[in-house]
Amino acid sequence: MLENILNVFKLGGPMMVPLVLLALAGIVIFLERFLYLHKGQIRAKEFVSGIKSILKKKRLLEALTLCDESYGPVPRVVKAALLSSDETPDAMAQAVNAAAINEFSLIERRVASVALIAKIAPLLGLMGTVIALLEIFYKMGNAGAYIEASKFSGQVYAALFSTATGLLICIAGWLGYSFLNGRVRALAHDIEWAANETMLFIMRGMPENEGLHLSGKKEYEKE
Repeated sequence: MLENILNVFKLGGPMMVPLVLLALAGIVIFLERFLYLHKGQIRAKEFVSGIKSILKKKRLLEALTLCDESYGPVPRVVKAALLSSDETPDAMAQAVNAAAINEFSLIERRVASVALIAKIAPLLGLMGTVIALLEIFYKMGNAGAYIEASKFSGQVYAALFSTATGLLICIAGWLGYSFLNGRVRALAHDIEWAANETMLFIMRGMPENEGLHLSGKKEYEKE
């Protein structure tokens, strides 16, 4: 097994090492981002509906505790709205926007690195091919007037191997980036919807919503 791997490295030339390292980095980043986004994805509608039910009973402290016990960006943004529920609408909107911007930066972190790997990989593969072809032509020039094509056919095949590897990493990288980007957009939509829905519910002035600035918030802030 190890011998086969070494043969592949020799076949592709010196640029196979950075290509493999690039592929490993892409896999690690993709898995880390996938697990992070998957863990942060919750049923936003059900969560906000539960928060509303608690707030209708004027139990702000319980709603804040539910946000703390729930993992993900949606509960953290909703918590920012609850903590500023006794402020003016503009102040609450600013607090929620600040929390949302922070969450957006967290969910988008390192996703662009997968796209960067997809862009760099074919260039490294092409560089490996160019280096190998230069070596082939140098050997052909020193071989004299009579050279056998079969003697260099294997070297040409090896020269193209690094390009093929780079293109393969590029395709996989773009697929991974598209998948992660879709998860990021879905999570960002949930954050925006939950934030707006919670703020509108607080600012609507419904009878069930009266008295949200209870002592529960002060007790929570003291803890």
